[in-house]
Amino acid sequence: MTSLQQQGAAAKAATYVLSTAGTAKKNAALEAIARILTEHQEAWLAANAEDVAAAKEAGMRPAMLDRLTLTPERIAGIVEGVRQVASLPDPIGRVDKMETRPNGLIIGRRRVPLGVIAIIFEARPNVTVDAAALCLKSGNVCILRGGKEAIRSNRCAAELMRRALEEAGLPADCISLVQDTSHETANALMHLDGYVDVLIPRGGAGLIRAVAREASVPVIRTGEGVCHVYIDAEADLDMGAKILYNAKCSRPSVCNAAECVLIHQAVAADFLQKAVPLLEEKNVELRCDETALSLVGSRGIPAQESDWDAEYDDYILAVRVVKDTREAIDFINAHGTGHSEAIITSNYFTAQHFLDAVDAAAVYVNASTRFTDGGEFGLGAEIGISTQKMHARGPMGLEELTSCKYIICGEGQVR
Repeated sequence: MTSLQQQGAAAKAATYVLSTAGTAKKNAALEAIARILTEHQEAWLAANAEDVAAAKEAGMRPAMLDRLTLTPERIAGIVEGVRQVASLPDPIGRVDKMETRPNGLIIGRRRVPLGVIAIIFEARPNVTVDAAALCLKSGNVCILRGGKEAIRSNRCAAELMRRALEEAGLPADCISLVQDTSHETANALMHLDGYVDVLIPRGGAGLIRAVAREASVPVIRTGEGVCHVYIDAEADLDMGAKILYNAKCSRPSVCNAAECVLIHQAVAADFLQKAVPLLEEKNVELRCDETALSLVGSRGIPAQESDWDAEYDDYILAVRVVKDTREAIDFINAHGTGHSEAIITSNYFTAQHFLDAVDAAAVYVNASTRFTDGGEFGLGAEIGISTQKMHARGPMGLEELTSCKYIICGEGQVR
């Protein structure tokens, strides 16, 4: 067996313990993780500082450096997220359907863990803990494979969490980290049939598409975020400008950040007069279609065809003027990734049509796309934003990390 197969076998063995551990033991393990991460945060910060220094030397973009960087405040937030997961209702064992058949059989549907969840993600050390905590509470064993940029941070966090598991009386292999960050090992993880039940990629569009194309194990696609904000002819333009600024600038490297603004031709000039000065506070580069460029002049540059499908993860915004709501909806459905889309309008019927017609996991009226998040939706931490339509869609919390089994009780019935 290869080392990765051995890791998979150990993970599979741990599922038989974790799946029957019970809520109290899982919560005790989560509390132990929160405590140990807090007690040893200096070691985690030191490991992260090495990752950040190496990334700077390699020329990583500032927005991506922000994703990579840990601070005491961010660690406190991560730890609080672990405790929030512990406080959430345990979905495992819940029977969400029960009926008695005419033949007397009692048939119920019970929530059960998915099993072994492999997660491939990029330079975000918080994902290491968020994903592990959600998997643990939902009774799933996880195999984590982060990017090379965060390997020191991830190793430190994984070792601390494994120590916490053992203290709580659970197998350390309920959480494991792939130590080799090569593409070959990532590809082998995608083909770890017999050990991995579900693979979840978290990262940029390139990673997610590569995993979906190559993997032989089941995949849940997450995180491709080409999100739009549409400014309708009947929009409150001041509100729209503030929402666009938040959606683009509050944290441009995340998947729920806006990448493109669509503006109704009737209000394009007035809206851009309000929005551009706000965007200039963060030096946002505007990539404009011909009409938008005629309105912003030297503050924009001509858009290329590729800009309408780009996930920038940076202070760059595509700008397009549309003739009506129908064109905006058609454009979003053609170029969006099914993540989060927003309309700014005071017209109730236009808003309802947008909600009905736009094909995305989250559709907003008069609010920022940045709210697509497990915590903001009341789910606690989330393992990713699913952009597919089967099993899970939108923020993936505990419920989305479960499957079901049917339980049948009889009194001697035969067929």
